[in-house]
Amino acid sequence: MGGVVLKLHDFPVLLTLAGFAFSCVVVFLTDTFAMPAAINAQNRIERSRWRIICDWAARIPVILLIYAAFFAISWRPIYSTQAVISFFVIFTGISRAKFEFIREPLVFSDIALVVDVFKYKEIFYATSLNIVFWVIAFAYVFGLSGLYMYWEPSVLPEHNDVFWVLVMLAVAFAPWLALFSRIVSEPVCRFTQRYLGKVDVKVDTVRFGTFASVVLHFVIWVGVRREAIVAELSGRFISALQELWEQGDDEPLIVIWQSESFIDLRHFGVENVKLPNLDRLRDQAAQWGRMTSVFEGGYTLRTEFAVLSGLLPENVHIDASYPYLRASHYKDVVWPARLKKAGWKTQFIHPYDKTFFLRHKALPQLGFDRMMMLDEFDHNPERDGPYVSDLTLTKSVIRAIDEDGPNKNFVFVASMANHGPWEPGRCGDLVSPVDIYGELLMRADHALGNLAHHLDRLDRPVWLLFYGDHAPLLKAFADPFPDPRTDYVIVPLGRARAHSQKPTPQQEEAPWNLIGTMLRYAGLSTEVSE
Repeated sequence: MGGVVLKLHDFPVLLTLAGFAFSCVVVFLTDTFAMPAAINAQNRIERSRWRIICDWAARIPVILLIYAAFFAISWRPIYSTQAVISFFVIFTGISRAKFEFIREPLVFSDIALVVDVFKYKEIFYATSLNIVFWVIAFAYVFGLSGLYMYWEPSVLPEHNDVFWVLVMLAVAFAPWLALFSRIVSEPVCRFTQRYLGKVDVKVDTVRFGTFASVVLHFVIWVGVRREAIVAELSGRFISALQELWEQGDDEPLIVIWQSESFIDLRHFGVENVKLPNLDRLRDQAAQWGRMTSVFEGGYTLRTEFAVLSGLLPENVHIDASYPYLRASHYKDVVWPARLKKAGWKTQFIHPYDKTFFLRHKALPQLGFDRMMMLDEFDHNPERDGPYVSDLTLTKSVIRAIDEDGPNKNFVFVASMANHGPWEPGRCGDLVSPVDIYGELLMRADHALGNLAHHLDRLDRPVWLLFYGDHAPLLKAFADPFPDPRTDYVIVPLGRARAHSQKPTPQQEEAPWNLIGTMLRYAGLSTEVSE
């Protein structure tokens, strides 16, 4: 075997080209497994034969760059072939696993969450990444690489070897580095955008495979001119925030409660879940119903940003998958910043690590004066469970509101208590995930009732918006969830509540419309959007 390898390495160029060609074939064949066959068929668009060939060809430069990277650090063609195949297959496998969990293949911004996956394993349902996983992973990567380094001879030229090493490193890595130069990134971005058309992660995964799709979206994300996008948004949105209550003692209070994974199970025939406070608030609501949502089990930040910004996903284009990575570009058009500019005090309250989703950097840029995060809560996971309860969170919210006094206040609350996994031990003797989740919903409803009762007693106009950020990842109940739309309610309280208010019929609403709708009910905005 060793003699055969040595003979093959007598023709290094042919061997390298053959290895690269074989890598392309395997990658093309395995890319189709990133999503189930039925989903692939649903997201396959009509393409001419020429366009299909071009889409396949678009993957080749991506595969080539990865092959060049492994070749640059090894100068071993067979090793590079095996490494490239493993690299793409692993990406495809991760994409398939992610799709099975939350109905979305891998996107480029998921790479920014890699560290968080290992830091917050429970919240990402990654507790299986234990010592056995790491032993196998390291044994495969470093063990197999070591065997190749020992067994396969290098094809690095003997003469001017340092020169050739530098050349190969430049070939492998210079294109990636060049993307961070606007001279390169902007024209490449424009070309990529024209070729892809509308960015659609499922369609693009079918067209280009997992990793090539990730790279193409990354190219757009790096090169897109957000200044032009934001300027267009500023021109399209006509804001007329009216500073009512400037005379007199009335100072409005707006409280938004984003309830983690909250969805009314009674929509699906689960009758043993009792939510009397939500029902009562629906009767008092200015508007209530189902909230449009396409997410199941994750991506709280997407709903959160949609609500806070009032921007549709297409408004923020490629940033929609992880908007907090480029939050500063939207600081002049989002609601907290606009309210702050109009003289409001703005506060964000969330009982979780402030670095998660980069909130500690993004939210001050979006206009929040103050953030109350996990470090300000007396929370012991062994004593209190994995997350701060909604009742504890409610007490902190009430205390913060009372301490702020009668100012124009905007308070955004993001809860954590309903988050999975729903395992035995979280709620007494309950063992069924569905029963545990149902119990958490009822606890959330109890906390909501306490909050609404306090707000209703305030001698000032109060508006409460409550909604669920996305459907739960409750596979014991349904896989996929039968209807991912969550629930919302917009309620006038305190001096905003009409004495003879009649119940209103339910109405579906999109998350990006919620704050604008509430402000119009409150008489605080006459905003018009096109």
